[in-house]
Amino acid sequence: MTFLGIDIGTSGVKALLIDESGKALGDASAPAVEPVRPQPGWSEQNPADWWTATLGAIDTLKQSHGAPLAAVKGIGLSGHMHGATLLGENDTVLRPCILWNDGRSAAECAEMEAALPNLRDLAGNIAMPGFTGPKIAWVRKHEPEIYARIRKVLLPKAFVRLLLTGEHVEDMSDAAGTLWLDVAKRDWSEDLLVVTGLGREHMPSLVEGSAVSAQLKPDLMARWGMSGTVVVAGGAGDNAAAACGIGAVRPGEGFVSLGTSGVLFVSNETFSPNTEGAVHAFCHAIPDTWHQMGVILSATDSLNWLSRITGRKQAELSGAAEAQFKGPGETIFLPYLSGERTPHNNAAARGSFTGLSQSTDPAQLAQAVMEGVSFAMRDCQRVLADAGTSINRLLAVGGGSKSPLWLKMLATNLDMEIALPEDGDFGGALGAARLGLCAAIGADPMDVMAMPPIKTTIAPDKSLSAAYSDQYARYRALYPAIEEANS
Repeated sequence: MTFLGIDIGTSGVKALLIDESGKALGDASAPAVEPVRPQPGWSEQNPADWWTATLGAIDTLKQSHGAPLAAVKGIGLSGHMHGATLLGENDTVLRPCILWNDGRSAAECAEMEAALPNLRDLAGNIAMPGFTGPKIAWVRKHEPEIYARIRKVLLPKAFVRLLLTGEHVEDMSDAAGTLWLDVAKRDWSEDLLVVTGLGREHMPSLVEGSAVSAQLKPDLMARWGMSGTVVVAGGAGDNAAAACGIGAVRPGEGFVSLGTSGVLFVSNETFSPNTEGAVHAFCHAIPDTWHQMGVILSATDSLNWLSRITGRKQAELSGAAEAQFKGPGETIFLPYLSGERTPHNNAAARGSFTGLSQSTDPAQLAQAVMEGVSFAMRDCQRVLADAGTSINRLLAVGGGSKSPLWLKMLATNLDMEIALPEDGDFGGALGAARLGLCAAIGADPMDVMAMPPIKTTIAPDKSLSAAYSDQYARYRALYPAIEEANS
């Protein structure tokens, strides 16, 4: 008996096989057509691209691991959150999906909060352009002919689930990012839905991430050589799935993710919002558990941007920064290249460098970028603390965690040890596969979601703590000053 995790990302899909002990047996990936940006601040993708990539990844896995794929009994899904996939009659896709990093609906966010003064209390979150509900409000205003045809709104992984099973179903963790869920009650809120003119009939049904949501279609079972009954678990939004993959499911357990975006994630035993600090307070992927996140929109994406404009590879830039590092640099970088969520909730915010001189070189710019992202994560920690949350254990994941310097900066700025897992895949695909296992055999998620072996632990550099606190204070002072100058 084996289990399959499918992680749907904007750049591609990864499929991972595990056995009953949770050991990885094999994986395969397939790229997706990159998102397009029709206007500055917009980001869209064709939902059909996720399905093409999903089929491609699993078909590749059949070629390389046909026997264990045929033994699959449970499938779990992970997906990028917040995307508005609009379906009409017969589940026809009405327009490209408006993605998580699309900022067009800032005005609609304000209108939604004005229309429902207790919106933040119900949703546990600020109305942000990244969330799904404001995107629908934008479509209602600017594309009324499409809005009138909406029969269902699905998140990206729910769209893939629809094609896998024929059912409209979503899990609690992903649904919490729509701004339509009463997060404390773990149910759709009619009051929140009506603000965008929708009702329960437009929503998928809800299940917990470790529960059965549907069964795999017979034609797909035949395509991949499977037999018997193959169940599809509720799954999870990408960050909750990563938490399941890395074992951050108990109160106080968390991770810092240095991916395209940056996340400081911590599990909670109760629903604990802090809307004033733009903290994300969502359902976790397992029952009776919640989580909080501080989210920044441009983590490694900031280094990607520097790579593009300097013509140097990211690894070259981070290596050069590490080679010349002596402590906080003169240059400060605000990583708001695509706006920002935590703590500013400002889709119009933009990045900047200050402290440039004739001697500033690419290595110093790279250091400033890494420090700016580290300061942004320190901002996230600060507002989580304001909500009464403490992190007992923190693991590092994501591409940026391969940089020892970046991890040292983070540990020093967060003033806590950061554990780096042994090499392996502890991301969304593993978390999804673990949820598929729970759904298929009824296993207790707390037993399945174990933390991985730790390769090393990065301690704060106490000799740099004071200098980084001074630099962080200057960093914090820059945002309001620049916003005032630009207003």
